[in-house]
This record gives sequence, C-alpha cells and structure tokens, in this order.
Amino acid sequence: MQQLFNFNGQPTLDSREVAKMIGKSHKNLMRDIRQYIKDLGPSSKLSPAQFFIESNYKDANGQFRPCYLLTKQGCEFVGNKLTGKKGTLFTAQYVSLFNDYEKQLVVRPQFQIPQNMAEALQLAADQAKKLMEQQPKVDYYDTQMHNPGLMTVTEIAKDYGMSAREFNQLLHKYGIQFKQGKHWVLYHKYDGKGYTQYEPFAYNDNKGVHNNLKWTQQGRKFIYDTLKEHGILPVLEQSELLPEVNAVD
Repeated sequence: MQQLFNFNGQPTLDSREVAKMIGKSHKNLMRDIRQYIKDLGPSSKLSPAQFFIESNYKDANGQFRPCYLLTKQGCEFVGNKLTGKKGTLFTAQYVSLFNDYEKQLVVRPQFQIPQNMAEALQLAADQAKKLMEQQPKVDYYDTQMHNPGLMTVTEIAKDYGMSAREFNQLLHKYGIQFKQGKHWVLYHKYDGKGYTQYEPFAYNDNKGVHNNLKWTQQGRKFIYDTLKEHGILPVLEQSELLPEVNAVD
C-alpha cells in the first residue's frame, strides 16, 4: 500500500512508489524526472521543487540511493505524461491518496506525569508505540518521521552532559552503532526494532535533501537501559545519587 510523506508541511509521494504505480522502473522514472527538472529550470515562474524534491533512501545493503518526493503537482505532472488506461489508473490512485491524507486527523495522546527519568522514557516509548498502531498507514511520516518525539543524538547526549561526538563514540563502544562513510548506522541486530528513523533535511542552498538519523522514544529508552547496565546515568539521575548534606543551624 502506498503511503504519503509530509515534507515541510506538504504531503509527497516517494518516486519508488510512483514507479510501481505506473509500471515503470525506478531508474527510468528518475531519468524522466531529471529531464522534467531540466526543462523547468529556465522558467522564472515555476520552481522544480514545487513538483519534485530531491531525497535519498537506504537500500538493503545500507547504501544511500537517490530518489524524489513528488508533490501533488508532481504527480499531476507525471500523470499528464501518461496515456490511456495507465494514466487514468495512476490519476485515480494518487488523487485518492492525497484526498484521504487531507481528511486524516492526528490524535495526540495525553501523558501522565512520570515520577523519574526511567518512567518518563518508558511512558514516552509506550505512547509512541500506541500512536503508531492507531494511525493509518497514510500518516506514517507524520507520526514517525516527523514525530515531535524524535530526537537527535545531540539532544540525548545533553542528558548525559556529553557532546554529540562523545556520545556517538560511546554508543559505538557498547556495540549499538557504527560509522558507514559519513553516517552512523545501527548494527544489524537492532534493525527493525523501531529505535531510529531517517528524517529528510532540506538544505537552504538547494543542494537537495540529506537524511538525518534520529532516535525514537523507544530508541531513547533502549539507550538509557543499555548505558545504565554499564553504570552510565543521565546527569539528573547522577545528582539524585549524591548524598544529602544536612544544613547546619
């Protein structure tokens, strides 16, 4: 089933999904889109980004490959190039997807007040899991990729009084992740557990989109439990372990 991704406030459809819908190889669709972008380039009124947004994905071998995110206008652009039954079916599919997307209402759960950091992490992880189960597939990007619960390693590192670089090395030390090129990726045994997600980040200089690795609340809880086993606690819990000093009258 196809799913839409909310990119910077607008729903988009992955070019890999579009290729399947129109019965064309992704390689050939990418070639066509690049030509469309080239044709649109000289126009002063139309920006290619209104139709096609550069992105990438990680393949089965862990390598990053290029793709595009198509806006509704981008799907219309592709649909207009198709003829006969194929064009009609594609138009019906993408119109239904975008219309259904606009009707969706994301319900945010209410959180109870946790008593300590361990409870807070567990509660956030449980709520994130429930939210994902409740939302239809079309909302996957909204609730997972752009979930406010997603955290960068820099944000988590601050809990431990460390820099992102130090924290990444710590996670590597304890067998959680390794570096592949310029990117940190999880070891294979942690794949598919919902600990991390790749979130597209658009550069301001029109150089395309870079996928940032972010941690879900489940992933944050996993890090907490793993580091705790090695005696490493967040700064707040470290202070809780300090002996109380009685005031002297």
